[in-house]
Amino acid sequence: MTAAYTAIPDAALAELLLSRIRDVPDYPQPGVVFKDIAPLLADAAAFAALVEALAARVAALGAVKVVGLEARGFVLAAPAAHAAGVGFVPIRKAGKLPGPVHSRAYDLEYGSAVVEVQQDAFTPGERVLVVDDVLATGGTVSAALDLLRQAGAEPAGVVVLMELAFLAGRSRLAEHLGDAPLEALIEV
Repeated sequence: MTAAYTAIPDAALAELLLSRIRDVPDYPQPGVVFKDIAPLLADAAAFAALVEALAARVAALGAVKVVGLEARGFVLAAPAAHAAGVGFVPIRKAGKLPGPVHSRAYDLEYGSAVVEVQQDAFTPGERVLVVDDVLATGGTVSAALDLLRQAGAEPAGVVVLMELAFLAGRSRLAEHLGDAPLEALIEV
């Protein structure tokens, strides 16, 4: 199955967002170019435009909750959920959430990790939108989608600020997405 692709058709928004993302070479290790969104977050107009675009996707995809992936995904997903009038659920690194949790291990482009969500975070069948800052290799997002289903929720889709297309994360997500769309505000 091929993952559905929807490019959000707003070239001006994409240009604004991209102009506020800074490249940091050799971080967190040599050979990696880190995409720093701090300048975007510091620009009130650009951040507001991003939150509005994400909130519009929440409504269009019929989500009743938004999941944010630790850590930068929280910064995007929580205000988008608020703006859309829906709840926010964090997916965190292992050991950071109280109570019973569902866990999923995954590989990163430069390591591995485990993420968790609280077992009572969703009502069975709830449509949930996954929001993150970057789609790289797809490991974090695939783990999040698996956690949603394990917790009884239905993925409404995935929206990321930017997709690093050269890492081919989209192709690795197909089996985890099912019929849920994967959207990127910008592609680099």
